[in-house]
Amino acid sequence: MKKTVFVILSVFHLQSVFAQHADLLIKGGRVIDPKNNINGIYDVAVSKGKIIHIARHLGTQSAVKVIDAHGLYVVPGLIDIHEHDFYGPDSTRYFCNGTKSIMPDTFSFCTGTTTVVDAGSSGWLDFPVFKKQVIDKSRTRVFAFLNIVGAGMRGPAYEQDTNNMDGKKTAAEAQLYRKYIVGIKLAHYKGPGWKPVEEAISAGRLAGMPVMIDFGDRPIPMSVSELLMLYMRPGDIFTHCFAELKGREPIVDPETKTLKPFIWEAKKRGVCFDVGYGAISFSFLQAVPAANAGFFPNTISTDIHATTKNKVKNILEIMSEFLAMGMSMQEVIATVTWNPAREIQHEELGNLSVGTVADITILSVRHNKMIFYDHSGNALEGTKDIKCAFTIKSGETVYQEH
Repeated sequence: MKKTVFVILSVFHLQSVFAQHADLLIKGGRVIDPKNNINGIYDVAVSKGKIIHIARHLGTQSAVKVIDAHGLYVVPGLIDIHEHDFYGPDSTRYFCNGTKSIMPDTFSFCTGTTTVVDAGSSGWLDFPVFKKQVIDKSRTRVFAFLNIVGAGMRGPAYEQDTNNMDGKKTAAEAQLYRKYIVGIKLAHYKGPGWKPVEEAISAGRLAGMPVMIDFGDRPIPMSVSELLMLYMRPGDIFTHCFAELKGREPIVDPETKTLKPFIWEAKKRGVCFDVGYGAISFSFLQAVPAANAGFFPNTISTDIHATTKNKVKNILEIMSEFLAMGMSMQEVIATVTWNPAREIQHEELGNLSVGTVADITILSVRHNKMIFYDHSGNALEGTKDIKCAFTIKSGETVYQEH
């Protein structure tokens, strides 16, 4: 109760002193800011790329531009914590400087996303190329998890080479490029033993960063319980958490349709669960029973990459699916704003605090009967369809729905 009272008093204090110039004024939208526990109708004023006021009924006389957001949701700029953005010209190099990755600007702003995180496409051998070729040239804010494999996601054979998994070299590169690298990634390893996990956790510990792990699929499944309870630390991220694939232990028992008890224990320990939707890495057969048990992900992400075989859904479609599974709008917004900002240790993002960079997304929710499908054709009915009306990055309107 005290926290709510503080927010209300702060808002009205800001209203009382608002008299200065605003480059942009967003009027009358439902502001949802999970960090500050704000969920109500407010105006948002922006000047010089930063948020300067959030209050009710701000005057428009000093605003250069006004956006009428009545009936819309005003939220922090979305953060997609799992993408593959190291696009390059070589079709043989998979996600690492290859054509299987995407250029982030192609898919970000039109979906309300202002910040993306590449999930391990590059390793310590190739990160400088990724930075120069993609990060430095993108209008989207791009961070990266650095792959524990030196060659990154260059192709299946490279990702099986345990001799190329070096925690010390990976940590050193992550520390050198700390402005851009936010964590360590392990993915796609199919062999036996825990060395890849141990090297990744070692790198994360040395660099002071979280580790994101894609665990499976493999000929002989390894214990997810052992991974989550013995190896992963609070703040580490278990991605593709709702996958149901041959060769990977699922979090929901396929026979009993119940969530395995150790999943709750891991979440209580502080392990973070990420959707990482992808082309084949999400199943309603896992997500729906988990949701029915009250288990929801910490972060919603796309795992978006170029593919010719399957459609990779955008972040708004996945958010709509989780609304259909029982999450509230505020809970869904948290999974794509404040939660990922904390996980990647960039708490200057993912919120609408006064003084922060003005990354703002304005969303509409259309009420239609929807039928969602996963990659196996399993269906889920919903009634809400989230769309992006405006995307504002650093105070500049970079997308407007037509």
